[in-house]
Amino acid sequence: MVYMNFKKGTQSFVTLQICVAALICLTHISQAQNPLKFGLELNHSNSKKTDITWVNVNTDPETWSLRKDELICTGKPIGVMRSEKQYENFILHVEWMHMEPGGNSGVFVWSDAKPGEARLPNGVEVQMLESDWVNLNKRDGVTPPLAYVQGELFGVGGVQTVPDNPRGTRSMSLESRCKGRGEWNTYDVICVDGTVKLSVNGKFVNGLSQASQKKGYLCLESEGAEIHFRNFSITELPSGITTPAQTAPDLN
Repeated sequence: MVYMNFKKGTQSFVTLQICVAALICLTHISQAQNPLKFGLELNHSNSKKTDITWVNVNTDPETWSLRKDELICTGKPIGVMRSEKQYENFILHVEWMHMEPGGNSGVFVWSDAKPGEARLPNGVEVQMLESDWVNLNKRDGVTPPLAYVQGELFGVGGVQTVPDNPRGTRSMSLESRCKGRGEWNTYDVICVDGTVKLSVNGKFVNGLSQASQKKGYLCLESEGAEIHFRNFSITELPSGITTPAQTAPDLN
């Protein structure tokens, strides 16, 4: 309980401010340390909807926060939070918006959710880059290919894939459809039996297949810049033939 006595003047008012600030800080820390619920899990065979629970892996308590219907990521530090459960075959829908020039983020599917090189896990990354990234990351005066910022797909952390539209080991989108900072982008991602197909703002433009790991966690990535997410949903599809070697270790 906070006892207030404004008759004692400035000292009591300052004490009140400190107490209120401390309570707010403790509330935020408590909320951030608890599992976070964001997005909906849908079932293909019925109308059942359940909240998706997320677990912080290696970011700070204040890295992720909810504001009305949006999930806000500060981008600091680099790391991820993961889904509480694993997914195998599913349709992912997510809307995302970068807030800074050259912002970097993404969603990992079929991930082991164990931080490795550069504090990030393995899996298949569905990249989310702000369009100015190529202009801000020139090397020896050379601008990287625009494909970097248009929904690239690639295996990371030892996960092998076969790109539909090769750019090295990565798969690049066939059209440039991503919008810049301050604008919402929509990804629809179909993940079935080691195959990923990506729709960017209403059109399928990228894909890969034969992922060596095809069941695991979803991870949302914090990588240096503020990004917002909304309307996140997973529609689970029937399972397939997936061996233990093709499945990420269970962390629960």
